[in-house]
Amino acid sequence: MTRPPRHFSLQFVSFRLYITKRNESLPERGLFMRHIFIINPHAGKKDQTGRIYEMADRLRQRHGLDCQCLLTQRPGGAEEMARRLAESSEAVRIYACGGDGTVSEAANGMAGFPNAAMTCIPTGTGNDFLKNFGPDAAKFSDAENLWDGDVLPLDLIDCNGRLCLTIACSGIDARVAESVHELGNSPLLSGRGSYLAAVAVNFLFRGIGQHWTVTLDDEVIEDDFALVSMCNGRYYGGGSTPVPEARMDDGILNTVLVKNISRLKFAGLFGAYSDGRYRSLPPELIRVVTARHVRIQSESDIVTCLDGESIHSRDVHLTLSDKKLNFFGPRGCDPNYGAGVK
Repeated sequence: MTRPPRHFSLQFVSFRLYITKRNESLPERGLFMRHIFIINPHAGKKDQTGRIYEMADRLRQRHGLDCQCLLTQRPGGAEEMARRLAESSEAVRIYACGGDGTVSEAANGMAGFPNAAMTCIPTGTGNDFLKNFGPDAAKFSDAENLWDGDVLPLDLIDCNGRLCLTIACSGIDARVAESVHELGNSPLLSGRGSYLAAVAVNFLFRGIGQHWTVTLDDEVIEDDFALVSMCNGRYYGGGSTPVPEARMDDGILNTVLVKNISRLKFAGLFGAYSDGRYRSLPPELIRVVTARHVRIQSESDIVTCLDGESIHSRDVHLTLSDKKLNFFGPRGCDPNYGAGVK
């Protein structure tokens, strides 16, 4: 039998080493790396931990992948796990299994690390982030569609040092979102019931607007505002799309400013705002800008919602993060599916 020439073996070894090193610097494909499933067992109405374990086992058996499942039991746990994995310098693909909150935590932990990429498997009640992928959003439910997907570098919003994937909103919509989360723990209210109760509490008893000083790069505006939302993606609040042309990878952040108005007038324009038809609304009431730096200051607490999670501050700084998020999904998926002006 003829033996292959010695240089053939050396070339093969060199080629494999090249691929391994290349994947260590940018995890573009699923081979030669770890696959870690960070599972939030409390996300959603039904614990799907068993289903995720089965997915990991199938990947291990079918493709020989190095898979491991980790459970997060408390707020901030997914972020800590993702950061430890990214700081190891090993090539790793992280699967955030939960809702938007779990995805946000994982992104805050591993963004900016070139050796780490993440995706998400939706198991929560809210998955607004995945709506940006259009019909491909359904494919994220099965890790078989994800493990060897392309890496997409996505932009992030930096809000007071916290990173946000989609929309950072301050004002009445953030207060409603916070109230929904608080009331959702009540055994007396359903999902829709908690939303209706949250709207009633904030619109009828607390009023809509607050007096803010808003700085858009070098422009300073002091006025009463209903809300200010900075958009990297298009969806939040269960499907609202205030800026339908927002794209998650173009380096541009679109900020919506809505002046304070009466409850009746706000109720009349909210449908158009939620549907992305801001151009049809009076320009003296609503404005969309592409400022690189936005600052909101107030003498009272400002509630800001980042990917469904609330923070309180009297001085909110919003800008494009200098970190990118290496995100992988089904091959050929588009995080800007259907983006465009209405």
